[in-house]
Amino acid sequence: MPRRSDRGAIRLDPRLVIGVALVAGSTAGVYALVSGLDDATEVYSVVQTVTPGDRLTADDLAVERVRFGSAAPRYLEADALPAEGLIVTSTVREGELVPLAAVDEADRAGLATVVVTSRAALPGDLEVGSRVDIWSAHRVERGDYEPPAVLVPGAEVAAISESGGIVQSGAASVELLVPRERVAVVLEALAAEDVIDLVPARPGDE
Repeated sequence: MPRRSDRGAIRLDPRLVIGVALVAGSTAGVYALVSGLDDATEVYSVVQTVTPGDRLTADDLAVERVRFGSAAPRYLEADALPAEGLIVTSTVREGELVPLAAVDEADRAGLATVVVTSRAALPGDLEVGSRVDIWSAHRVERGDYEPPAVLVPGAEVAAISESGGIVQSGAASVELLVPRERVAVVLEALAAEDVIDLVPARPGDE
């Protein structure tokens, strides 16, 4: 029987196939290696100098890719900017990265920190960020006090001495943010050993 003609058939050299496979594998390996090494983080820098009290929005920022290595970045990351922006708490100069410590969600300008100890047990749901009214009963003589009155309404809780941030029973030292013009009043009450109580503020009383 006559053999069929192989004319027109394409024959691939096995060496060529192996070579192409090796090149493709090498390229994929290099790409995977480079991608794995690219651990840069996208963070924000400011396009112009900002100062305390300024509101920082996306229009004030530029994205920079920075490699921090194994250390956790301490700068504002590109996906961490709230829609309403952030308040600048310390100056960041043009072109500098934005430190997390230089921005805040709340405008704390005009506020100061005081530490008070509440006589009564604090509510179990009190935590950092809660608002409380600072009540004081002025001491007139040993064991005798005037009727209590509000010294500062709507002070913000910045820290609580108990671990975990929540106090369920017993007195505790609480760090509060209060208007600077009320600091002297609070300190006078503390110096006079007046009775201090912290009462959760009602919504709308801030």
